[in-house]
Amino acid sequence: MRPFDARHAARYPVLIGCDEVGRGALCGPVIVAAVHFDPALLPGDLLEALDDSKRLDAATRERLAPRIMAEGRVALAGASRDLIDRINVRAATLDAMRRAVARLGIAAEVAVDGRDVPPGLPLPCRAFIGGDRLVPQIAASSIVAKVARDRLMRALARRHPAYAWERNVGYGTAAHRAAMASLGLTRHHRLSFKSKSL
Repeated sequence: MRPFDARHAARYPVLIGCDEVGRGALCGPVIVAAVHFDPALLPGDLLEALDDSKRLDAATRERLAPRIMAEGRVALAGASRDLIDRINVRAATLDAMRRAVARLGIAAEVAVDGRDVPPGLPLPCRAFIGGDRLVPQIAASSIVAKVARDRLMRALARRHPAYAWERNVGYGTAAHRAAMASLGLTRHHRLSFKSKSL
């Protein structure tokens, strides 16, 4: 069952939702989306389709992402492999969240999925564990970020076909780990994750 009911749309606050995708991957960037909309003004079928991106299949995410971008204000930011290796994945993710929210240029409360809020934002921020099933804008940001990152990893897979990124999008599947062990790392792999991945 999907978490949001269009009959109660006016009860959901108008705010900025922020979520990341790719934090646990072995390669590629972390992608963050920040999304702002008024749930009461969203088409009811779109509001009710929103959910944690991991609970939606790829075709549904691809269908929803352009609708979210058309109905709301959306900004993306990435944390590169270099940044992740330099300052760690948590700090890099929070930095990308700060940049994505700042790019929106909207003075509104920020709701972030997880335990941490990005430092340095001149806006009120709250973290929600499981936020993509509690806050519609977080669910929307999860979907947009997932679609953006999956597309990027599929593009990179065409350059590095042995790692099967078109299927695992950089996560540590058996096939991905086997390719890393036999072929080594690409410039997209996170060196700070090396001891965990081989």
